[in-house]
Amino acid sequence: MTTRIAILLLLLAALWTGGLLRFVAVLPIQPEAPDRKTDAIVVLTGGADRVAEGVRLLGEGKAPVLFVSGVGEGVTVARLLDLAGQAGNTALTCCIELGRAAQDTVGNAAEVAVWAAERKARSLRIVTAAYHLPRALHLLRRSAPGVEMLAHPVIPETLKLDGWWRWPGTREVLLSAYHKYLLALTLDRLAEWYGSMKEGG
Repeated sequence: MTTRIAILLLLLAALWTGGLLRFVAVLPIQPEAPDRKTDAIVVLTGGADRVAEGVRLLGEGKAPVLFVSGVGEGVTVARLLDLAGQAGNTALTCCIELGRAAQDTVGNAAEVAVWAAERKARSLRIVTAAYHLPRALHLLRRSAPGVEMLAHPVIPETLKLDGWWRWPGTREVLLSAYHKYLLALTLDRLAEWYGSMKEGG
């Protein structure tokens, strides 16, 4: 019995390690279809670099509107433009909309889905950190299955993807993102299993 448990634990460890290595290897590091225009640009808050990239894309005409999800109370469009280094650029003010309901990525997905439905948006460019994109896209596509999502990764300067295991800060961020992604997938599988059980029962 002890040997079987040891083998099982080794198998689980190998699966976990292999999954982690694949997760990091396939992280999006380049924008998807960078020249394509979409119905909207969506920024999931969590860093000034994300907002700056969203504002830049808006200024380049990649979409007619920018939606920033998960904005804190008291934060204004003017403040976001300031963070993006575009203070005083009033030409963009009319094209930026803020969502304040989301507190986490699950909330982002719900908020974006509602906003996209209200705007009748059929394609979105999703701007967030590269390590956040796998889980964010999974949750977004689940919440808004009829909407096309293009990944637009932002790579923070502090994220060292080359030899990531040698950098404690990067290693911690990637492990956390991987575990959250696994949890999201597991919860979905459990929900599907529970739904099939109810239908079968």
